[in-house]
Amino acid sequence: MVASPGQAGFRDTELLEQLKAGDEKAFAAIIDRYSAQTYRIARTITGNPQDAEDVVQDVFLTIFRKIGSFEGRSAFSTWLYRITVNAAMMKVRGREVRTEEDLERWLPVFDAEGRQLQPVEDWSSNPEKVLLQQEKREIIRQALATLPAEYRVVVALRDLQGLSGEEVAEILGLSLAAVKSRLHRGRLALRGRLAATFGGTE
Repeated sequence: MVASPGQAGFRDTELLEQLKAGDEKAFAAIIDRYSAQTYRIARTITGNPQDAEDVVQDVFLTIFRKIGSFEGRSAFSTWLYRITVNAAMMKVRGREVRTEEDLERWLPVFDAEGRQLQPVEDWSSNPEKVLLQQEKREIIRQALATLPAEYRVVVALRDLQGLSGEEVAEILGLSLAAVKSRLHRGRLALRGRLAATFGGTE
């Protein structure tokens, strides 16, 4: 489906009203607007492109079927991301083989005086060095896929989607403190995992 230029310029609220009235072009416009973000979240959580594509299809089918129940008390994107996270998490839980690793393995270790025993490079401090290189982007995606899902989803929403802590808390139904805790531990574990992969090299 390809959205018409006119509908592409509508606000979410206008598109949703049109969709509730049965306008299929409005639905196409919503897919066009949100499919890329939805895929990125699903891809990060599932760690698998085919699973991510399945999740995206399920998400927009759910949106189409349940749009009448959306009351607008939160932003449409929040509702959509919540559906995406739930669908992706169900896909992950449905697998027979788990690929997640123990988070503690990658967290920093401190001595009795509180000094970090094996300092590692902060890979996130220089995005040009890491994120702009396709090979390393794939390594980061693979490293994210090894984090426990409850940490992976917070890192994905906060760091990859750029959502605020408050938005992530609303989507996941968590307190802001819980989001901050999971984000901190997830980032530390991811940094340790990436440091082991990159070897601290420039």
